[in-house]
Amino acid sequence: MLFRSRVMGTINSAFNLIASALDADQSALSIVSNNVANANTTGYTREIPNWQENQPIQINGIQYGTGVTETGATSVRDKVLLERLDQQQQLASASGKRLTALNTIEALFTPNTGSSSAKAGDIGSDITSFFSSFSSMEANPTDNALRQQVLSTGSTLAADISNAASSLDAQRAALNQEGAGITQQVNALTGEIAQLNLQIQTTSPESDAGVLEDQRQQDLGQLSQLIGINQITTENNGLTITTTSGQALVSQGSSYELTNGMVGGMAHFFVGTTDVTSQLAGGGGALGGLLAARDQDIPNVLAGLDQLAYSVTTEVNAQNNAGTDLAGDVGNAGNIFLQQSQVEGSAAAMKMVMTDPNHIAAAGLGQGTGDNSNAAAMANLANQSIVNGQTPSNYYSSFVTSLGSTVLQVQTENTAENASVTQLQTQNNALSGVNLNDE
Repeated sequence: MLFRSRVMGTINSAFNLIASALDADQSALSIVSNNVANANTTGYTREIPNWQENQPIQINGIQYGTGVTETGATSVRDKVLLERLDQQQQLASASGKRLTALNTIEALFTPNTGSSSAKAGDIGSDITSFFSSFSSMEANPTDNALRQQVLSTGSTLAADISNAASSLDAQRAALNQEGAGITQQVNALTGEIAQLNLQIQTTSPESDAGVLEDQRQQDLGQLSQLIGINQITTENNGLTITTTSGQALVSQGSSYELTNGMVGGMAHFFVGTTDVTSQLAGGGGALGGLLAARDQDIPNVLAGLDQLAYSVTTEVNAQNNAGTDLAGDVGNAGNIFLQQSQVEGSAAAMKMVMTDPNHIAAAGLGQGTGDNSNAAAMANLANQSIVNGQTPSNYYSSFVTSLGSTVLQVQTENTAENASVTQLQTQNNALSGVNLNDE
């Protein structure tokens, strides 16, 4: 009877071991099934089963193993890799947004090619045509058609510079509005991350939270494309999110809104009462790239255009008032362009104010109306260093070249950053993505 009891005990133990193994395998198969079902789900992280050894039993002084129990799934994720990916995404997003704005700016100053005639909006050709019209007038300074040509080419030059400035102002206003709209997206995401923090800390404070962490990571990925952020892991599997300059956006289960308000006609951004606009401009994300274009690139281009407009206007007006016109005005023939009192704003305000070609002072002071010496002097302005130590044409050429260099630099940065994003995404997919062959 004792032998039979021992045999039955061993058989029962074997059956229990088999049943336990089948239960564990079934649990593991459920995890595999879930992986397969979510193979194409965006943001899903592959899960693997966790095994725990069961307490062994002792029979006749001999210990026998009782198998393992499947204790749940763990997502296969590398948080350091994911944070690097988020950081690279915010850089690529910033340079991409800035590059889009710069390409729009550059298109305003594309030179004429493939034609002998100047195209509309070609400021470089406008400058050449305007000063060439004075050279043409030298041959017959009293000819009305040649004088009208001066007013016509001058009007085209002024209009194209003014239109370019207006287009830049319009683009800046559009970027301003777009930036204000991004705050709503940022606040929606930080609010979701705060709520997910609470759920994760409640349900899985000491271990991987599976789908909840997938959702939080997706939100982080979207947030990093909008704004530059820093991530700080806290106790109980929580997460604190700050701007790159350190202002808290999420702390545990609380989120802090990014707000905007008008300062000097431009949208500024605040966390609480702290103005973080300048920090966001260099922090990354679409908002960072947008602010770099709005507050750095466009003002720089406008400043260069203002200097061109102001210098040409001032020098041409001064030279016209240094001669004698057909009406007999000596030294006070009047301004050809609207004169500005300061450089800033000169491009937008540039326009032709002279309507009577008789007031073009082609003759020199004290000379007869048939004289051409002042017309020659005005034509010669094209060869003089009247715009920041350069001739008008050379200055404009340098202006366009500098803009092109900036575009090329940002384009190179964006290409490299996108390549890095692709590389990191590939690494993450290899680690965390579902491979149906492996499953």
